[in-house]
Amino acid sequence: MNVPFLDLKAINLRHEDAMQQAFQRVLNSGWYVLGSEVAQFETAFAAYSGCQHAIGVANGLDAIMLALKAYGVGPGDQVIVPSNTFIATWLAVSHCGAQPVPVEPVESTYNIDPARVEAAITARTKAIIAVHLYGQPADMQPLKAIAERHGLKLIEDAAQAHGARYHGAVAGQLGDAAAFSFYPGKNLGALGDGGAVTTNDEALATRLRTYRNYGSKVKYYNEVPGYNSRLDELQAALLAVKLPALDGDNQRRRAIAALYQQQLAGIDGLVLPQVPAWAEPVWHLYVVRHRQRDALAKALAEQGIGTIVHYPVPPHLQPAYADQGYREGDFPLAEAIHREVLSLPIGPTMSDEQALAVCAAVRQAVASLA
Repeated sequence: MNVPFLDLKAINLRHEDAMQQAFQRVLNSGWYVLGSEVAQFETAFAAYSGCQHAIGVANGLDAIMLALKAYGVGPGDQVIVPSNTFIATWLAVSHCGAQPVPVEPVESTYNIDPARVEAAITARTKAIIAVHLYGQPADMQPLKAIAERHGLKLIEDAAQAHGARYHGAVAGQLGDAAAFSFYPGKNLGALGDGGAVTTNDEALATRLRTYRNYGSKVKYYNEVPGYNSRLDELQAALLAVKLPALDGDNQRRRAIAALYQQQLAGIDGLVLPQVPAWAEPVWHLYVVRHRQRDALAKALAEQGIGTIVHYPVPPHLQPAYADQGYREGDFPLAEAIHREVLSLPIGPTMSDEQALAVCAAVRQAVASLA
């Protein structure tokens, strides 16, 4: 059986009629940027995230970058980031003119290790970014305590964690602000790029709305050197269609993950995800580890199973950060993770039959590598 990594067409066609209606409504409105659709979605997403404010922006990278800029992060500053993350987390810091300072993860959860953070803080540190990688929350309580002790801002990179919970509280309200992405493949995905920042900080929300719109509150009057980073009316309308289905979609992802956890347990050499008792992940990705990752991916592809590597090269070894002078071996946990991780198919339209086919293929593929 062929099982795609993620069937975006099937995911979105479930909402075809409502999406067509939303498109017609936006088309007929004659207003396509920062109108009522964005305002309504922002209100709905803020409520979903347990926050007073949601500010729609162009993408997830801008969401992180604008949150940092609005908190005054700039040249000469440092921001604590995970060594094990998608590079956008680092790029957002760099785009502020600041320096990303990597901290290694807890190996079992892949998220930033609070026990290692304090040693990385200097007089130049202004913020900590905690990534909820693969849809599993980072351990926020100790990070919040560290941030408060040192007078730092704590930002959630929740790009993969729409609806994830930490000690029962939904992602988006766990720090000073949270950055979300609505890239099509996310648990709440648009039909193009999009992003948002959620926060309970009213002053921050006001600054963000100014920054995203050329630094302007009133058209053609610009208070600060801002950006053009706006969630458009059409994407907001489409996201509003999908938002009520998010919890159900996440629950289906949990069911697939539970099946994987049961069926793949005990396979020699295959490391499965570990979930702390305080975490309720939304399984944006189901990521396993194997020392022969590339051979495993090839063997699964031969059986029609789609996989992706999230991610093959850690940020500190990317050419984009060659000027920082990092070398292989500087962050060994991140490097080992990036060498070994493989994401298996998971999504809200997957059937149990497809998931079981994936499990059978994994068992066969791992056995062939022994």
